[in-house]
Amino acid sequence: MQLKNKVAIVTGAKQGIGLGIALALAKAGCHVAVCDVDLAGCKKAAEKIKKLKVKSLAVACDVSKKADVDNLISQTIKKFGRLDILVNNAGIYPFVPFAKMTQADWDKVQDVNLKGAFLCSQAAVKKMKAGGKIVNISSIASLIGFEGLVHYCASKSGINGMTRALALELASKKINVNAVAPGAIETPGATVTMTKDAKQGTIAAIPWGRMGTPDDIAQACVFLTSDKSDYITGQVLVVDGGWILR
Repeated sequence: MQLKNKVAIVTGAKQGIGLGIALALAKAGCHVAVCDVDLAGCKKAAEKIKKLKVKSLAVACDVSKKADVDNLISQTIKKFGRLDILVNNAGIYPFVPFAKMTQADWDKVQDVNLKGAFLCSQAAVKKMKAGGKIVNISSIASLIGFEGLVHYCASKSGINGMTRALALELASKKINVNAVAPGAIETPGATVTMTKDAKQGTIAAIPWGRMGTPDDIAQACVFLTSDKSDYITGQVLVVDGGWILR
């Protein structure tokens, strides 16, 4: 699946799943704009992409702020002259017991995870032509519950609904909209606070017998942004090693 000379934006791409997606798209020949709230992290990611013989761009962006998102799109068009792919990966998942969850806790997660995808998609669609692809990173937390993550589960369920509805609206423009729902993935953000026992317990719940890697998610995104998926839209692809089958 070649994406030679396509232009992609990947949000939340300084590390983890986002970086994995950006690198996989670059390996397929795609030029990539990486964005994150951490500009230094973006620049490091952009340098890794350049080593793959494609062009890259680093942009500081808080996806929950329209001005930042508009600047991201503007800088991408200025640099590359087009936009073919958007991967809405930026997301946060602070564990908070529901009884102690504040309005600020709730609002921040919705603003980044759900409003961020809305703002980025709306701005990107104005620049995309037929053949454009949007991939939203959802989560198995949109399909099953997790204690301490009521706000996160709600935001990812919203992503699934948004994916289906937006796919309908953009079908006439031949722009595909799909989602990937990762399970437990080994990333700095997910495993930094995980104890050895907790990790072993998680792996025990996964039929495949291991946690996923950023590349497991990235390869699903490469497929959904390629012409091999032209007749697939409005779908949520679960990539979890079989966790939710139990």
